Amino acid sequence: MLVIGLTGGIGSGKSTVAGLLADCGAVVLDVDAVGREVIAPGGLAEADVLAEFGVGVADAAGHVDRAALGRAVFGQPEALARLTAISHPAINTELAARLAALPVASLVVLDMAILVESNLGKLPDGNGYTKVVVVEAPTELRVDRAVARGMSADDVRARIAAQASDAQRRAVADVVLTNDGDRDRLAQRVGELWITIMGWASAE
Repeated sequence: MLVIGLTGGIGSGKSTVAGLLADCGAVVLDVDAVGREVIAPGGLAEADVLAEFGVGVADAAGHVDRAALGRAVFGQPEALARLTAISHPAINTELAARLAALPVASLVVLDMAILVESNLGKLPDGNGYTKVVVVEAPTELRVDRAVARGMSADDVRARIAAQASDAQRRAVADVVLTNDGDRDRLAQRVGELWITIMGWASAE
């Protein structure tokens, strides 16, 4: 099984690339979605999050209120670190279970925003990602794309500043995919990437 970490900053087109790779035949696991699931009702980290942060982050039914939790950790590095210490191991446990359930010949893409900034996808059993693909785009184009989705330009720039830099992502990349054109051009580049991925798989 080949497991690839796919990352890129806001507005880079990472999720579009993930969808195109799925069209090629990859199994895509949305790590951000798994992060939401582990604190949802019955999730692996729900009880520990509630125990750590208390009733202030609970909704009327006693489950985690994601908006309240976000407010509790926003701009609070110490609180965010406490949340990360609970949620990230739970995410990796869930990822390991999902990978173990897949056919051994699968080509898997872990679609994650914070690959550089975290240990997500680096699994204790050694079956995490072994290759990294970084999606890049010029900053102003990223801002324009995010604004078109309803964000304010200031919020987008603040998000970009808070995320890993292009240089930090490139430092861990096996492939850097530039998404600075239209979808057809991106699809062509993803097709070329898929050939590279097949080469990686054959070398496993």
